[in-house]
Amino acid sequence: MSPPESISSPISSISASATVNVATMSKRHPNHRLVKIHRNYTVEEAARLLSIHKNTARQWIRSGLPTIDDKRPILIRGRELIAFLKIRRAGRKQPCQAGQMYCVRCRSPQFPAAGMVDYRPLNGRVINVRGICPNCNSMMHRCVSIARIEQFIEKADITFPQALRHLGEISQPTVNSDLRGDVQP
Repeated sequence: MSPPESISSPISSISASATVNVATMSKRHPNHRLVKIHRNYTVEEAARLLSIHKNTARQWIRSGLPTIDDKRPILIRGRELIAFLKIRRAGRKQPCQAGQMYCVRCRSPQFPAAGMVDYRPLNGRVINVRGICPNCNSMMHRCVSIARIEQFIEKADITFPQALRHLGEISQPTVNSDLRGDVQP
């Protein structure tokens, strides 16, 4: 027995529209490597290539992206589009100094509160350092190479985790355990 038409058609239309929405969704950081340097792009072609809305490309032109001329269709040189995207992206970067970590909530590099951080090993060459932002009290994380850990230690006090003890090594049982053997029904 096949499902009725009224049930199957909305389901197929939902999945088709969901596919279209994902495909037309814009990217936060357009990839300049997709642009060819020896090609000219219209606004629509550049928008399609970079997965952005065409109004975003027009806004870039108003904010300084050079075009070939003022005639229509508006053409953008690939080399100039690449340079514009690189400059735009480099202007927003905020590199962290030695001992600083990037706070996502504050959107700026911060030194950890009281200069204290925790050490979490990831693998043999990289560790994850965790600290608290002094402004918003949120957790900050930074991956640091073991080769560069000396620069980080100069600015911050790192606490190394102690290994947890096994049950056999504990002389006193915890409050929640009963190891005497007299179990009450």
